[in-house]
Amino acid sequence: MLKKIVYASLIVFISGTAVAQTPAENYIESYKKVAVTTMNQHGIPASIILGIAIHESASGTSRIAKYLNNHFGLKGKSGPKPIKSAYKGYDNVNDCYVDFVSFLKNQFTGLFTRYASDDYRGWAMGIQRGGYAHSRTWASQVTAIIRKYKLNELDTPSSSILQSNVSAPATSEEINTYNVKRGDTLIRIAERFRTTVKEIKNKNGLTSSMLNIGQSLHL
Repeated sequence: MLKKIVYASLIVFISGTAVAQTPAENYIESYKKVAVTTMNQHGIPASIILGIAIHESASGTSRIAKYLNNHFGLKGKSGPKPIKSAYKGYDNVNDCYVDFVSFLKNQFTGLFTRYASDDYRGWAMGIQRGGYAHSRTWASQVTAIIRKYKLNELDTPSSSILQSNVSAPATSEEINTYNVKRGDTLIRIAERFRTTVKEIKNKNGLTSSMLNIGQSLHL
């Protein structure tokens, strides 16, 4: 019996592939906390952030990811460029995440009021229609990545526990306010930001639980 156990253990050890993580899985482990924090602060689904980053950077292994810290395929002349490229360069990956948020806010403003932070399909199609990528299958490729790795599970309020001890791409002023998205309720917002409905109502002078899309709340 002991010989069988040892033999089975050796097979698992030698094969290695049974427990080895893929580049995408490694990427998710490295950046899921930043993605969730970004979602909680700006309303962009964490699944969309990670899905696009994995797709555009080949899970952080592409040339522009390695040399330019560019994980979202953002083009431009700015930033450090150790290689010749039409893509932007960044001092670190976190700066790229910050710039990605700014890019979406500047170029895709309507998405923030049209789609909730758990509607990754709507976000993917909206970003594609907005001209982020020329491929007609871009949105379906991103959503396929999200489904394959169940990234949409990060879009739930409970995933806010992942954001502890993470330096997030946002200013202190942005953290203290939140713009209401489609599908939001006071209960969901309270859970997401670890507060209470009563506290939100008191800070914003609300007498009812009715919310309007685009409404700014102090947290």
